[in-house]
Amino acid sequence: MLYSHKVSVSLFLALALALIASLLSQPALAEHHPRILVFSKTSGWRHESIIDGQKALLEMGEREGIMVDISENAALFTPEILSTYDALVFLSTTGTLFNDAQRKAFEGYIRAGGGFVGIHSATDTEYEWPWYNKLVGAQFRNHPHNQTAEKVVLTFEHPSTAFLREELDGNRWERYDEWYNFKNFNDDVTVIMNLDGNTFEGGRHGEHHPIAWYHNYDGGRSFYTAGGHTSESFEEPLFMRHILGGIRWAMGEQ
Repeated sequence: MLYSHKVSVSLFLALALALIASLLSQPALAEHHPRILVFSKTSGWRHESIIDGQKALLEMGEREGIMVDISENAALFTPEILSTYDALVFLSTTGTLFNDAQRKAFEGYIRAGGGFVGIHSATDTEYEWPWYNKLVGAQFRNHPHNQTAEKVVLTFEHPSTAFLREELDGNRWERYDEWYNFKNFNDDVTVIMNLDGNTFEGGRHGEHHPIAWYHNYDGGRSFYTAGGHTSESFEEPLFMRHILGGIRWAMGEQ
């Protein structure tokens, strides 16, 4: 019986090794599921709409086959952890968020081809970090009261605006939100939507008031949209499709 047991074990091991060798010799069959980190840490003003944005992004991920992790823990910003994400989504972050090691890991992630998406007060974040300021594209200066304004779509050739060609009458998109004025604007970004300064009060950029943009930066991709102050924003199908298009672009899918 002892001899038979040894033969059985040897046969089992041989079959197992043969199976492993067969699997390794074939193309991988596992489908890649894109994964994003929705990061909403704040050390300044905290938007009530963050919880609504988190919920909407989780629901979007379920519909679109995107794995969504939600966190406000900056300790996740290590090379090993960040490398598992196709894009990082900064949802209404504010203030100083990272230590030097975490900043270095974030820079390394982008330089390795990572994607970044900034929503609303992502521009009200890390004012003392020039690299981040260039990445997000501008810094928040101030804002007037919430009101309706018209966005002017400058191009329908980006995933975050392409769907609007069929949804809008022309290139104007009327929305209610909190409209930012900016400073220290990165002129290397490509603006895809402006605000029409004649349609609301308190704008400081005249006829060319950037409100959404994208660019390739330091090896990676960065997309930013200034909407999303109100909770209702994340219930708007068009606004969520706008964000989804930005995420897909940042992940390198389009």
